[in-house]
Amino acid sequence: MSGNEIRQKYLAFMEKHGHAVIPSAALVPENDPTTLFTGSGMQPLVPYLMGEAHPKGARLADSQKCFRAEDIEEVGDNRHTTFFEMLGNWSLGDYFKAEQLPWFYTFLVEEVGLDPEKIYVTVFQGDEDANVPRDEESVAIWKELFAARGVSDGVAEMGSEEAGGVRGMQDGERIFYYDASKNWWSRAGKPENMPVGEIGGPDSEVFYDFGTEHDPAFGENCHPNCDCGRFLEIGNSVFMEYLKTEAGFEKLPTQNVDFGGGLERITAAANGDADVFTIDLLWPVIEQIEELSGSQYADNHEAFRVITDHIRGAVFMIGDSVLPSNAEQGYFVRRLLRRAVRYADALGIPAGEFPNLAESVIATYEAHYANLTMQRDTVKTAIAGEEEQFRKTLEKGLREFNKTLSVLTQWEGDAEANNQGTFMPPESIFKLITTHGFPRELVAEEAVKRGITLDDRTWTAVDALLAEHQEKSRAGAEQKFKGGLADQSEKVVEYHTTTHLMLAALRHFLGEHVHQAGSNITGERLRFDFTHPEKVERETLDEIETWVNNAIATGGDVTIETMAKSVAENDPTVEGSFWDRYPDEVKVYTITGKDGTIFSRELCGGPHVSKLEDIKGRFVIKKEESSSAGVRRIKAVLATD
Repeated sequence: MSGNEIRQKYLAFMEKHGHAVIPSAALVPENDPTTLFTGSGMQPLVPYLMGEAHPKGARLADSQKCFRAEDIEEVGDNRHTTFFEMLGNWSLGDYFKAEQLPWFYTFLVEEVGLDPEKIYVTVFQGDEDANVPRDEESVAIWKELFAARGVSDGVAEMGSEEAGGVRGMQDGERIFYYDASKNWWSRAGKPENMPVGEIGGPDSEVFYDFGTEHDPAFGENCHPNCDCGRFLEIGNSVFMEYLKTEAGFEKLPTQNVDFGGGLERITAAANGDADVFTIDLLWPVIEQIEELSGSQYADNHEAFRVITDHIRGAVFMIGDSVLPSNAEQGYFVRRLLRRAVRYADALGIPAGEFPNLAESVIATYEAHYANLTMQRDTVKTAIAGEEEQFRKTLEKGLREFNKTLSVLTQWEGDAEANNQGTFMPPESIFKLITTHGFPRELVAEEAVKRGITLDDRTWTAVDALLAEHQEKSRAGAEQKFKGGLADQSEKVVEYHTTTHLMLAALRHFLGEHVHQAGSNITGERLRFDFTHPEKVERETLDEIETWVNNAIATGGDVTIETMAKSVAENDPTVEGSFWDRYPDEVKVYTITGKDGTIFSRELCGGPHVSKLEDIKGRFVIKKEESSSAGVRRIKAVLATD
């Protein structure tokens, strides 16, 4: 069964059960400066899980595009990918466990056709310290579902993943209790890690048994949460029941369901093959690589998987207007493509073939993701340009590598090392990697060619320098993105509304060609990218400042109107960007002065102040600069001194 078919079956199944099907949000979260990518299906829906009403109602379903940058180095096995789709459905205070678990099980068995004998589930064993009970209700539901299919329904106590590896599974066991490290979900992880005000709850995960032989490297015995590859998690129903308070955990006023199921993994289960790269969503690229390289997939799984995953991830990111660069999201597009080039070279794939691989990805997905069709030329051009640029970087890196030969050294004061040959200083290797973009593995290859020893001691020193470098970068990112997921603190809300006024002022003074091209808002400042071909002079920036401050001074109202996206898109009074990221019904925010003057009317997902007098401080533009070709960037603050 194809992945495209399973996606469609799932959305139709949930729609039949009263769910409104909403479009996937973009890979770059809107109005969320705290995270680079949409990394889970629930991320775009956090405000609604926290209590905000969704315009499409209390039952929602989608297939959400996701990207997890932290998995780049994990790609190469049979199940890790950086880009993936998460099938999702949500109950916002509507149904709960009694509906959710039977629905998903029925979908897997009747719609996808999975063998009930190969389905196993896990549930939450409870947490005495947090005063959260065992999830016996889910166990009872699962027992009934399994019994109805004539399969075993034995229940087992597993505890932690490690304990499960010691205990193993017994005949007839199908339902397994695990602790909070495996069957509790919150954005902060386990209950003890949750801050006051955070929501979370127990979950029930579904695993598919591929029946492969257990690898004892992952524990003495196999069990559903074992990482040996026999079992693959294909879905997780999170029951958002609890709020962390100063006094402990309290039940939420409404109980929500947050379900996520991996489309690639469910498709792999449907095809009875644990290798997700053999499914139809990925296999066309594998076949193309075989033809271009003259090699077989079975002969080099890692290289084929890395190239395939990284090309797909780059296509989807560029399709969401993220171009290769050295900063933020663009850095990861660049990293994907450059890593893919190295593996492609190892397979002997001719230079310049990446756009053709990208075409295979687009052809596979464009029926569901129309933006890939619209961005086809941009995607292929950007990928071709990045490959060409990287090859120039490699040439330059080789020249820099040769320069370092003049500073070859030996470990000072180490007689044993002095007898082992010539060494490169770790500082030189670090500079090659970080400054000149020379891949680590290529440093090692070139060193071997020249008879240069790079032993464990050398790499340990290099790793220490890289770790220090990454820690500094991470600290900077945490400062930049601090505030928590989907930060809606008071100051962020003030800045968000001010940004609408600033865009209106930009369009007033520069022209209606100006539209938003991206934003990043924290509690300390706003950063805003907009379409404009040339530098904005300080005199004009001063006029924009005055216009915004005068609007704020009127103390007018900010009102919200929900309307069909098609209506908003065809209304000339409504300003908007990134229309494809929004659901069929959208929110339009209107900012009106007390004299009735409409300052701004703009499509947005919120949040905003209700009155302009709630914006504290004087709007000041600190900097205006180029962001990219045809795009300018403003950095501004609400000054209180």
